[in-house]
Amino acid sequence: MKLYFEAERFLKQNDKASGSLQSRVFNDKRLTSSPKHVFALVYSTIKFKDYIDQIIKKSKVKQEIARGKVRISDELLRLLIHDLLFSPRGRIESGKHPIKDAFLANKTRLQAEFIKLKLKYKVKAVSELPTKDSSEDETPVRWFRINTIKIDKDRFFKKHPFFAKLQPVNTIAELTSPGFIYSDDYIPHLYGIHPKEKLSAQEAYKLGEVIIQDRASCFPAHILNQDPNDVHKQVMDACSAPGNKTTHAAAYLPQGEDSVVFATERDAKRVAILRTMCEKATGKNRKRLVQITHKDFTTINPEDFPDVTGLIVDPSCSGSGIFGRAMDENSEESKSDSTIDQERLRKLASFQFVIMKHALSFPGARKVVYSTCSIHAEENERVVIDLLLDEQIRNQGWTLASRDKVIPEWPRRGIESEFVKMSRDEQVCRDLAGGCVRANPKEDGGIGFFAACFVKREAIDEYAKNNGAADNGKVCDNGKDNNETSEDWQGFDN
Repeated sequence: MKLYFEAERFLKQNDKASGSLQSRVFNDKRLTSSPKHVFALVYSTIKFKDYIDQIIKKSKVKQEIARGKVRISDELLRLLIHDLLFSPRGRIESGKHPIKDAFLANKTRLQAEFIKLKLKYKVKAVSELPTKDSSEDETPVRWFRINTIKIDKDRFFKKHPFFAKLQPVNTIAELTSPGFIYSDDYIPHLYGIHPKEKLSAQEAYKLGEVIIQDRASCFPAHILNQDPNDVHKQVMDACSAPGNKTTHAAAYLPQGEDSVVFATERDAKRVAILRTMCEKATGKNRKRLVQITHKDFTTINPEDFPDVTGLIVDPSCSGSGIFGRAMDENSEESKSDSTIDQERLRKLASFQFVIMKHALSFPGARKVVYSTCSIHAEENERVVIDLLLDEQIRNQGWTLASRDKVIPEWPRRGIESEFVKMSRDEQVCRDLAGGCVRANPKEDGGIGFFAACFVKREAIDEYAKNNGAADNGKVCDNGKDNNETSEDWQGFDN
């Protein structure tokens, strides 16, 4: 109950306090609960407040609790109802307390009123309920990709008339209302529709023939596989849950018995989510296409996976690029630049460096894609720079891919000024930034995101030679070519 008592304070002061809810929660040094969880709970309770109050009134739950001589504030009651009825978990936090017992004694009547509420608004899920702050909370585009593991594009549109009837538009700006569909210019088989389209109600979604996945979240698997001269049969997804990137990577695998994505996840609950997601997306092919391991990626011996040539590393991050996911207990909410917890970012960046360095040690790897849903340079460009400056990593031959190998048409690249630690040459910084992509929250049609593509030049050249393909792409190689002398490289800052 500690979480609810701490959240109660923020809910009470919401209308009167100055400053954003985010800043008040994340800057409160008195909190003993996770600021992430407190913020998510309060934010989502405010979002659904009108519906929660309807349930309180109809169920007469406060009067029933009072009859048992238990006192409960309106704010605390709203928080408890939120977690019981409006959260994905559908349960109250663990721990014993008289208020919790009194509240749960009314669980049946609360659930009955919740069912009536959904019938009243003709919705099947909480996410379909219209909210006052929906414009602030929702993604501007609902993205989905056709799951080519189960169905090809042509058959998909023939099979599912709902999607075939949508009117094509040329830009996401034209998705002004339901009834339109946009075929993405950057990621194959990815489409955008208006967020009010009830995608989760469609048969294609229930069959796993479409996967709801933000456009930027599709970057890692596409970057790993977009080069036709660099095909990966065995791939590892280092931090797999919930599984969208895993199944997307599996969709790129060439046909063959030896094609597989090794998916690792250290958290038991998230392993269960991962397994469910992969089974839905791959069906009977799951055990062949995706092999799930409940293990911390950093404890895996790279020598045990000599045939893994590509890795996706999307580690825990601040989640500062995420919006509209306050109900997701696994996401970390964004904070404005003025409220960034620098110590927290430092710890996250340190962890991100460690897990990436481990990924780069796989003996057969020739491409590793690093990504975060963070907008902070501390977790993005600066982690990349620390990796490029690491002597062991440099000796292994790792560098950044050039822009033409990293979604070249995507306009928003890494922050060039961050790379001055690598070189004082503006062109070198531009080239290094070109090996990275960024997406801004909402402005680019979805969440904020970052991805960087590490490549091992010699391994790619050898692969191209053995497979009869000319590797016409370039790598940044930290801005240095084989003809440079030490004098030419004086701008390199160790």
